[in-house]
Amino acid sequence: MTKKKIGIIGATGYTGSELVRILKNHPAVEISLITSESRTGERFSDVHPFFQDIEDQKLISINQIEAFDLDLVFLALPHGVSMDFVKKFHDYPFKIVDLSGDFRLNSAVNYKQWYQMDHVYPEGIKNAIFGIPELFCDKIKMAKLVANPGCFPTSAILGLAPLMSSQLVETNPIIIDSKSGVTGAGVKSKPVNLYSNVNDNFKAYGLKNHRHTIEIQNILDQLSGKETMVQFTPHLLPVDRGILTTIYVRPLGILDAEKLGTIYHDFYADAPFVRLRRQLPSIKDVRGSNYCDLHVSYDARTNMIIIISVIDNLVKGASGQAVQNMNLMFALDEKTGLNLLPVNP
Repeated sequence: MTKKKIGIIGATGYTGSELVRILKNHPAVEISLITSESRTGERFSDVHPFFQDIEDQKLISINQIEAFDLDLVFLALPHGVSMDFVKKFHDYPFKIVDLSGDFRLNSAVNYKQWYQMDHVYPEGIKNAIFGIPELFCDKIKMAKLVANPGCFPTSAILGLAPLMSSQLVETNPIIIDSKSGVTGAGVKSKPVNLYSNVNDNFKAYGLKNHRHTIEIQNILDQLSGKETMVQFTPHLLPVDRGILTTIYVRPLGILDAEKLGTIYHDFYADAPFVRLRRQLPSIKDVRGSNYCDLHVSYDARTNMIIIISVIDNLVKGASGQAVQNMNLMFALDEKTGLNLLPVNP
């Protein structure tokens, strides 16, 4: 079988390095180019030294991409930059998986409100498919442009999808409380991820206005067929990777533990990367893997359903899910190249 030729646009961040880590052992693809504007001419392993003698190819400028016959590119670029690339190259034959937030929302109006900038390519928003394979598999298979979901939205949406799709819970309010490791803030140094601010500390951020709020709400609206109201609060953990999300939602009728278990098992019966856990999951249970671990329970005292959702923010929350989407776009088994066992401890 001829291997598909892959480009990774943006090599210096965590998602770029995770894509290389996963794709190096993928049997159906080869990494044809990796780009960086700030480190052009250097080796990839100069930027990420742990890749020495594993991936040493030279980084090139994005302006050289037309010299390569690519089947798909991953955009590991910041929001506000990815949309420029898609606008310029949307007529090229290669497929695109965008890991930024530029095409995740349902309108340019929402994008401007939550990202505080105009969208330069609204047509892309109309054409992009939201890339959660467990929910939109058939659409992803036919897509030219996939908007890879954010890490927080992945954990929250997978936790809520069975209940929202069945219209079994109240949609206002939905309380989502998430804790993330510092790699969610990106590789660039900033006050929020300095060692002195993170170590031995724990804090909330983005209160009331985090841009992942609207991303979650858009998809829950779509799944439930109703307007939802999401109260989302992220927190920063003093760990490098992982997200633990706790969700609180009120049932419309009587939902005991047995019925909840049946709903979730039936919904995710064909989802190889969603594990329904008997025990409460922790972030180390999924570290380095593409799993989303869920634990669902009902509290009769408060009449609330409590969902615990755990992912690795760099894998199922970013690069692993991007590869899962790529597999579907190439008509491969979605598990291909993603046999990544959790690293615990």
